[in-house]
Amino acid sequence: MLTGETGAGKSILLDSLGLALGARADSGLVRHGCDKCSVTATFNLPQGHPVFGLLSDQDIDLEGEDLVVRRVVTSDGRSRAYVNDQSVSVGLLRDVGDYCVEIQGQFDQHGLLDPTTHRATLDAHGNLGTLAMTVRDHWRAWRETQKELNAARARIDKAREEEEWLRHAVDELEKLAPEEGEEERLAEERQFLMHGEKLVAALNDAGTELSRGKGAESALRSAQRCLERELEKADGRFEPIIEALDRAAIELEEANRAISATLADLNLDTGHQENVEERLFALRAAARKYNVPVDGLNALMKDFRSQIDQLEFGEKELSRLTAAVSEYRKAYIEAGEKLHAARKEAAAKLDGAINAELPPLRMEKARFVTDIAELEESEWGQDGIDRVQFTVATNPGSPPGALNKIASGGELSRFLLALKVVLARVSAVPSLVFDEVDSGVGGATAAAIGQRLHLLAQERQILVITHSPQVAARGRTHFYIAKREAEGTMVTRVDALVDGARREEIARMLAGHSVTAEARAAADSLLEQPN
Repeated sequence: MLTGETGAGKSILLDSLGLALGARADSGLVRHGCDKCSVTATFNLPQGHPVFGLLSDQDIDLEGEDLVVRRVVTSDGRSRAYVNDQSVSVGLLRDVGDYCVEIQGQFDQHGLLDPTTHRATLDAHGNLGTLAMTVRDHWRAWRETQKELNAARARIDKAREEEEWLRHAVDELEKLAPEEGEEERLAEERQFLMHGEKLVAALNDAGTELSRGKGAESALRSAQRCLERELEKADGRFEPIIEALDRAAIELEEANRAISATLADLNLDTGHQENVEERLFALRAAARKYNVPVDGLNALMKDFRSQIDQLEFGEKELSRLTAAVSEYRKAYIEAGEKLHAARKEAAAKLDGAINAELPPLRMEKARFVTDIAELEESEWGQDGIDRVQFTVATNPGSPPGALNKIASGGELSRFLLALKVVLARVSAVPSLVFDEVDSGVGGATAAAIGQRLHLLAQERQILVITHSPQVAARGRTHFYIAKREAEGTMVTRVDALVDGARREEIARMLAGHSVTAEARAAADSLLEQPN
């Protein structure tokens, strides 16, 4: 329990907790004259809590069971977030916070007042997770196969529209018969042929030089014979020379043969060059026509063939996919109807449990009804074929309506409290914060709210900000919030109250500023009541 005078700083406490849990940062939160503010919250969570899996997916390891979240906001409005001293995004911090704490003031956006949460809340209460997952799996299989079928139909329809053009293109490309790497080879050959006359002249000139006079080969052989006649007299000194001349003659003979062979291979026929150029230009023209590189013509031809094949074999694929879509749709509907029936059963139990909580909260004539309506097929989705909404009727004979539209402020707090008591056993959130849940009520109703909060605290950690002594007296631990001046500035302190101090605070809440003996006696009566 957290109590204190109006304006003592209870809102600062909630703002701080919200900031630590990822709420929007504002430079106005930083005290004037300071560079920054820092808020830290520590949670001791049970093994297997879902937040550990969330953090593990982000490669954040926790040592032991303590989870420490921290938020730092600078005077210029910038903020940083940390989980166990590891820097994280504010979005991740907010996700962590959603797993750890639920503040009643957040219901408008995230909690039980938002109809989009009602289906998941009902499924969690009814332990319908497995059925819901089956529906989700069938939905995804159905929709993915439907997308595949739609894409196949689009491809085939497009191919039908372009069939004549495709067949013409394939015929043209097959006649052209493009080969990969052909452009480079033809370009090199064309370049060579364009210089053919100069190359032939060079070869002829080389041959002429080698055969000038007697010819280089004849000269080498003559020199070799001159030395061989006196070989015996040279005492071996001529042998290296004769061998060198022999090698030179052999190499020269090879060179002459190479010149002759190259001259023979050169096809300087004008018609051949024209053929090469015609082929090269035809390939490049086709590449421009189909807007692909020359080396891509062959692959394009195969792709066009494939599109034509789809026309020939696509009907079988369409039949297969159509049958698969029908099967998945049937499986989804069967699973959805099974989940629908299970939700009806779970809703009856939830309604009974919550309505049993209403009389002690002085709402004997109110009714809580979980409305489950089957959706049109166009509205089906991965969560099933139902729309689930929590409704209430506060007066006999009046039809139930939306929770956030029918109930008054005091009634709404009590409806939400009844929901929380019933749902506590299936919620993964270990800590709940109620900000003035007793607003607008008093007396026996406030006492009933205190008793229900005490019951809820057996399942979860409960923090309650209250102005009601009947509620405050039910708490196990009581904190007092007050503003004090310190060193020329105002600070908010939170002090634990025990024994007499707690009795005095309950009496103040009963009597106001002037605490009387009667107020103290009434406080004793509240504190001594059995839990």
